[in-house]
Amino acid sequence: MSELRFTVDHEWLRQEADGLVTVGITAYAQEALGDVVFVQLPDAQSYSAGAEVAVLESVKAASNITMPLAGEIVEVNAELEGSPELVNEDPLGKGWFFRFRPANAGAVAELLDQAAYDRLLKANDDA
Repeated sequence: MSELRFTVDHEWLRQEADGLVTVGITAYAQEALGDVVFVQLPDAQSYSAGAEVAVLESVKAASNITMPLAGEIVEVNAELEGSPELVNEDPLGKGWFFRFRPANAGAVAELLDQAAYDRLLKANDDA
């Protein structure tokens, strides 16, 4: 497993050996949401960075998942449709949302690394 990268929206990204990037939400995000009861997955198509691509509904609120980088979604985690609780049970594993082919493969490395994400969380806690 390669190093994870993160967004300020609490999404994680993992560059896979085949060039695709797997996306999910962080443990911090799923804890804030509470029990996830529904996931609306995106269509397999191209999106620009920041586009709303998926919806999560939890016992607390609904939340949008945005496209972290421009690219084409090529696979979704169909298991989530019948088992949305996987997002809570294994957010960094079986709870992933989609895989995409980034328009710029090097852009993944420009996102937050673990240390930078930890600083973001600390700043949120201190605020």
